[in-house]
Amino acid sequence: MQYKEITSTQNLLVKQIHVLKEKSRERKKTGLFIIEGRRELILATKANYTIKTILFYPDLVSNEDLNSLISSEIERIQISRDVFEKLAYRSSTEGIIAIAEMKQHKLQDLKFPKTNPLILVAEAPEKPGNIGAILRTADAAHVDAVIIANPKGDLYNPNIIRSSVGCVFTNQIAVGETSEIIEFLKDHKISIYSAILQDAVNYHEQDYTQSTAIVVGTEADGLSDPWRKASTQNIKIPMQGEIDSMNVSVAAGILIFEVKRQRGFE
Repeated sequence: MQYKEITSTQNLLVKQIHVLKEKSRERKKTGLFIIEGRRELILATKANYTIKTILFYPDLVSNEDLNSLISSEIERIQISRDVFEKLAYRSSTEGIIAIAEMKQHKLQDLKFPKTNPLILVAEAPEKPGNIGAILRTADAAHVDAVIIANPKGDLYNPNIIRSSVGCVFTNQIAVGETSEIIEFLKDHKISIYSAILQDAVNYHEQDYTQSTAIVVGTEADGLSDPWRKASTQNIKIPMQGEIDSMNVSVAAGILIFEVKRQRGFE
């Protein structure tokens, strides 16, 4: 089967994709983003993301390979090495670049099949690497939802997709302001455990077997005051070294897996 072919880096579509890759504003305006790599494409497809177009570099991926990954109805465009190198965010993307539609990530769209959901809330995470690591932790622990409060950027930053190894697609994610998230949690009778040093007890002293939200902030600024006031109980990780804080994704992992331990890793 013959496919449309793009060989020039000056092609209009190539320029548009490059802007999507680089600019959050363009992603938000168009509602589109870029997926690179076989694993990421598989995870996005499994999560029912709409794939609009696939660009493929035939020296790295064949049509037969693509047939096993995506529907034959999705537009495919063959690209040259120069185009692939211009568009690929990393060298190990296996010759696959896809254009996909964003999801909305509204709080009201969250669904909790269990009666005691486990939610991880991260307030104002800024570094894509930290966000990606948080999403990987959430996937590993199979939490019921991740909520990003007061986001500093968009979830579809290529750095987040890369650092999360596609877990931006495997988690149920919502985004909102701190005040509306607190209201949402209280309306759903979900206990709030905020990682705040003030008025805190050691994290392992609490019972997390009921509906639970673990809330973490940035290493630099911690959590905002509304989380302290709304918290069922502030919790802390005992520190035995010279410093009193740790990377947010590490802290989230410790807290989340204590919840899972208490629940028998259900």
